[in-house]
Amino acid sequence: MTAVIEASRLTKLYGDVLALDHITFNVREGETFGFLGPNGAGKTTTIRILTGLSRPTEGHARVLGYDVASEIVVAKRYIGVVPELSNLYDELSVMDNLLFMAGLYGVPRHERKARARELLQTFGLYERRDSQFRALSRGMKRALTIAAALMHNPRLLFLDEPTLGLDVVAARSLRALIDNLRRQGVTIFLTTHYLEEADILCNRIAILVKGRIVNIETPQALKAIAQSEPVTEVAFDNAISGIVASLSQSLSGTRIVMVSDSTVRLYGGITADILDTTIRIARENNVKVDSVNSLKPSLEDAFIKITGIAPTVMAAEKGGGKQNVA
Repeated sequence: MTAVIEASRLTKLYGDVLALDHITFNVREGETFGFLGPNGAGKTTTIRILTGLSRPTEGHARVLGYDVASEIVVAKRYIGVVPELSNLYDELSVMDNLLFMAGLYGVPRHERKARARELLQTFGLYERRDSQFRALSRGMKRALTIAAALMHNPRLLFLDEPTLGLDVVAARSLRALIDNLRRQGVTIFLTTHYLEEADILCNRIAILVKGRIVNIETPQALKAIAQSEPVTEVAFDNAISGIVASLSQSLSGTRIVMVSDSTVRLYGGITADILDTTIRIARENNVKVDSVNSLKPSLEDAFIKITGIAPTVMAAEKGGGKQNVA
């Protein structure tokens, strides 16, 4: 299968800060490729290099066969970029924003209005075509920003945290649109810190931590990494920060990860021993066990096992809670 992105030993230094550390990967034509990691892992830096907004300190990359160091102007004719913060204009209408972007992308003048109408209908925004951008909801703004990046029918679309800050309904709608683009043959490079989003949308996922790729696999293969050990989730009726240390001491060989202030996941160990010990320690500390569940491995479990980072850390860094994708 043709590689539309080929990155070799990409490295980026900002002064003494190593933002990217010799990362190598490729993205195949027609797939949705996810860059998954916490804030500051190097996701946006990678997009900036691949789209010509930043030059690597070391390494090289090709996008759609073009060298990003010397041929990025040509490559940009075939790529669309949706930044984390919208690049559209508050004072322009929905339609005028698309027409303006069409001009920037070099879409022939006689094709612009028809293309804009088509995209607005696809994204459910046609009825708002005369509204100013500032008057749209967050979800509509995000959808229009993606539509603007598609005005010139790009072969490759970069999406940087596309559903960040959206409510559940808007995020679900946007994910459906993204998946539909892939089905139409658009290759998508997606950065996200939402594990469930990566699991739903991506054909392959690169896990990035502190500027380094620690694993690249399909969601199914990543989840298989966590298959080898049992996972038990215990929910309590109150905050349990005070008893986590006791659990860790009593359950040697079992990794304990806080899911919330009243819920833990325990990885490995013997389930019966975990239950006996947990109930005993909870009783000693006047805390009640609300529920116990034996879980099938998820992408979240694989992420924890590979990186040692709890998903709540990523959510906190982005200033929001865990996203519900139901």
